[in-house]
Amino acid sequence: MHIVIAPDSFKESLSAPHVAQAIQVGMASVLPNAQFSLLPMADGGEGFAQSFLERLGGERFHCEVTGPDFRPVTASFIINREHRIAVLDVASASGLPLIPLNERNPRHTTSLGTGELIRTALDHDIDEIIIGLGGSATNDAGAGILTALGAKLLDGTGNPILPTGEGLGALMTVDLGALDPRLNTVTLTAACDVDNPLCGPHGATTVFGPQKGAQEEDIRTLEQYLHRFASICHLQLGQSISHFSGAGAAGGIGAALGGLLGARLEPGVELLLSRTHAHHLLAEADWVITGEGRIDGQTQHGKVPAAIARIAHSYHTPVIVLAGSVGDDCESLYQQGIKAIFPIQAGPCALSDALMDSKKNLMRTSENIARMIQLAGHS
Repeated sequence: MHIVIAPDSFKESLSAPHVAQAIQVGMASVLPNAQFSLLPMADGGEGFAQSFLERLGGERFHCEVTGPDFRPVTASFIINREHRIAVLDVASASGLPLIPLNERNPRHTTSLGTGELIRTALDHDIDEIIIGLGGSATNDAGAGILTALGAKLLDGTGNPILPTGEGLGALMTVDLGALDPRLNTVTLTAACDVDNPLCGPHGATTVFGPQKGAQEEDIRTLEQYLHRFASICHLQLGQSISHFSGAGAAGGIGAALGGLLGARLEPGVELLLSRTHAHHLLAEADWVITGEGRIDGQTQHGKVPAAIARIAHSYHTPVIVLAGSVGDDCESLYQQGIKAIFPIQAGPCALSDALMDSKKNLMRTSENIARMIQLAGHS
């Protein structure tokens, strides 16, 4: 029996490689003769660059950049010289875990550090920069990235705005004339973990603002400012940045990259699988086990479990999902090739305990899944 284990990370608990290892340990205790292929995944969020490094190889570079709350952080990117690519995560420079829980508010965060990371990657002899979107603390529509790369975002007096979600409220002029000329020599590819537009009821602020610390009043204000930014870009640059799929990724960074910098936006899981030539593993498997920290209605919009299930379904390979928690609106996932969804918690508990016990709970649940497979006659 061949079992492919292809989970995302369980955010703020276990990385994708550690999740995969815990699942293998649990299943192997019941199915010792099974062949396991570990395929840690990322949909564009935290761990995306690491997944490329593990599959393709390369070299990791570290540099100090501006964090999402303007305090310095050490971020990293991957250079693969054979393929002449750089791969980086927005989460590395502008990620939500970089800000203490009680200080999170996307009105005041910036993607400036991600732009600085892109600028540093341009110092290397590469043809393409792949940027994993997801896990951001920001809602600035990529204003920080644009600023770091030479764009001028000005207020009514001709002074630079603060490149934050709040700062967009003062924006009057967007000038891309001084962008780093090296951007013309590389291809930008953005890996999206969601397909949301920039604005509206399914947009960046409304859907993702609350998990970044936005209160109801913040959401109304930030939504207004994103509309303002989109309108100015359309009027002054002739660019429509609001409605395409993925524009709302990473607090609107997708809008800046795809709408203003010419990046291709691609689903993160499919991009990772195609570039690392891993599709054949899903085709050859008898079972695929995937998972993420929380499964809910948003999972179907580009997250790892749904993306893995759609691809595996095309090969008639059954998929089982493990999750730290299971939310509402999961029923549609069963139409995308997922056969069963298992929450890993043994019972009600505090979030801190759930995060601490993820490894133990994954191993126990995976052992029970293996017993189910064994009883189904697939051993």
